[in-house]
Amino acid sequence: MLLLALPASAAAQSPGPAPASPSAQPAPTPVPVYGHEVVRTLPHDPTAFTQGLVIRDGVLIESTGRNPSSVRRVRLEDGVVLQSHELDPEYFGEGLTEKDGRVFSLSWVNGVGFIWDADDLKPVSRFAYAGEGWGLTHDGTRLILSDGSATLRFLDFDTQAETGRIAVTLNGRPLRKLNELEWIDGEVWANVWQTDYIVRIDPASGRVVGAIDLTGLLPRDQIKDPLDDVLNGIAWDAQNRRLFVTGKNWPSLFEIRLTGPR
Repeated sequence: MLLLALPASAAAQSPGPAPASPSAQPAPTPVPVYGHEVVRTLPHDPTAFTQGLVIRDGVLIESTGRNPSSVRRVRLEDGVVLQSHELDPEYFGEGLTEKDGRVFSLSWVNGVGFIWDADDLKPVSRFAYAGEGWGLTHDGTRLILSDGSATLRFLDFDTQAETGRIAVTLNGRPLRKLNELEWIDGEVWANVWQTDYIVRIDPASGRVVGAIDLTGLLPRDQIKDPLDDVLNGIAWDAQNRRLFVTGKNWPSLFEIRLTGPR
């Protein structure tokens, strides 16, 4: 096990008095860091600025950003877009999740969320929330939203009203830039924007309890803009226990298996 080191931009530094001597500080609990192996590589639209990703009945449902932003249904095996609905130009699409035939998606700075029919992506309704929208998932009873900070917010499924918040910490420090989210076996998994890491978060305490190092998953020569074309997109097929990941403008979707921890 290792102490996970993320860039300073993600691991927030808390202001305050100078720390006590090392001998007076309790040692942080090591965070296990997992590696990965690729099970198979599948095609992915290289123009899709991926923001949210889920799998439903063997079909990917994906949200994209930029203009035009979209929600789309994508055939898993070959990356063919089966259906797509573009957002109005004023909206920059963000994270997405699905439950009971309803797809919930976010916009970045407008404070507007959208609900779609999961079968045909027809608009159902809209909802409002405060602040920015980044990633979205659910635990079966609540929506869970990230906003780029070190905070996860919980929303009521039916009213989308905020019902609570939790601060996410890594080795005792706030962890910012939490982006695309996925609920997997009782944990919130989150991409950390502009890093090669996915973190595993205990939703009760907010503590990062594990991390996955995906360095080198997409060869560097396939990344046109290293600041923009970053790892983002986690889809968990709970029925078949398959894990898929991709990134913004990536030409590939990867089914992976965890290794380790080291």
